[in-house]
Amino acid sequence: MEQDLSDKRQVYQKMELLEDQIPENPIELFRTWYSDAENEELGEANAFTISTVGKNMQPTNRVVLLKKYTWEGFIFYTNYNSQKARAIAENPNVCLSFHWTKTERQIIINGKAEFLAENLSDGYFEMRPRGSQLGALASDQSEPIASREALDKKLADLEKQFESKEIPRPKHWGGYLVRPTVIEFWQGRPNRMHDRIRYTLQEDFDWKIERIQP
Repeated sequence: MEQDLSDKRQVYQKMELLEDQIPENPIELFRTWYSDAENEELGEANAFTISTVGKNMQPTNRVVLLKKYTWEGFIFYTNYNSQKARAIAENPNVCLSFHWTKTERQIIINGKAEFLAENLSDGYFEMRPRGSQLGALASDQSEPIASREALDKKLADLEKQFESKEIPRPKHWGGYLVRPTVIEFWQGRPNRMHDRIRYTLQEDFDWKIERIQP
């Protein structure tokens, strides 16, 4: 089977990204772009791709959901025994990538992942819907299982076990904070002459700002 996609074209011409329009701190620009994306995108604007590279040097990408961002960095939650968590344990350097088609924008974030404080993970877990809490207990994420029926039975058993009871956060589930070191903002422009502005964290914690070629 073969399909030729060479004639696929998209003209980017909605907006621009110029030096006199940007703040000194990239988190401020992220906040603006994220707000624009929430207003424009039809799906989950907080969805991003996280790339990890473990000891085997094999890159792996998957889409997860951003749950919070602060001046310190970007927070998401997962199973600490998952494939992504095992890779982070071996190599905490990760890359986050947001892509928003409606605003013709991308943001690429290089940084280092670290465990979120347990009390913060507890607080978020308590806010989750009960079904999501049970799902975190039921799934040995990234591990094989015999069938869908076996997975559904694990969930059903837990529903009975915790009927009318509070569901505790499992110790193998919690958050990560990704502290950014480089953040690139990409704005689509006509003729593939895209705007790319890169922020690089310096030793004095100021951000170096530079335009890079498309």
